[in-house]
Amino acid sequence: MPRFAANVSLLFSEVPLSERFARARAAGFEAVECWWPFSDPDPAGAQVDAFVGGLGDAGVRLTGINLFAGDMPGGERGIVSHPGRTEEFAANLAVVRAIVEATGCACANALYGQRLPGVQAEVQDETATRNLRRAADVLGEVGATVLVEPLTDGENGDYPVRTLDDALAVVDRVGDGAAVLFDAYHLHNNGADVVADLGRAAGAVGHVQVADSPGRGEPGTGTIDFAAFFATLDATGYAGWVGCEYRPTTRTEQTLTWLPAP
Repeated sequence: MPRFAANVSLLFSEVPLSERFARARAAGFEAVECWWPFSDPDPAGAQVDAFVGGLGDAGVRLTGINLFAGDMPGGERGIVSHPGRTEEFAANLAVVRAIVEATGCACANALYGQRLPGVQAEVQDETATRNLRRAADVLGEVGATVLVEPLTDGENGDYPVRTLDDALAVVDRVGDGAAVLFDAYHLHNNGADVVADLGRAAGAVGHVQVADSPGRGEPGTGTIDFAAFFATLDATGYAGWVGCEYRPTTRTEQTLTWLPAP
């Protein structure tokens, strides 16, 4: 069975982020992942040091982090494809590299960004390819893979990467150092057979995340066949981590009974 990491952007949300690392460790997790943990793309060094130090103090490793994705609470889902924000992206990339180097984090998720009105789609895609190629080069130097993630259609604005094939096409344009983030929740929401898709795309999958669908609760609260999903994941020889990126239906610790016994 795979190793599981707690996504502390959603799990243990009963307490501030700075306290979630220790809560995750106490619940049995050896690793955590998170969305971009700061409000700005280029936070002060003291903020970054506190974040990295908190991981060490709790005794957990960081296995995945999102690049800055814009105003997430306001509905933005990435800036990678936005031509007017390349300097912002570059500044953020430098910070992400520092975090990756300090923690040994292996995966960095770069949300693609929604379509911009008045800007040709080809221009946005060319911008995304250049930015993702740059990210793959910069982060590859410190051992991290850049991830491309499909998101749920209709819930994330005009976000153009919705299916496994959409993500595979982006990864193919970028080349070495890029891979698919296979999020069972988002793909299932968009009508995919996530078990079959996982089997056919295993070689291009750099990271896996799970939540049940519909609802985004813990596995077992929706309709995804996770027994078949994990059996297929095991059969592919996947050696990475699986991020538990769900919204707990009750106190987080009480939702962990679905996890396979070690």
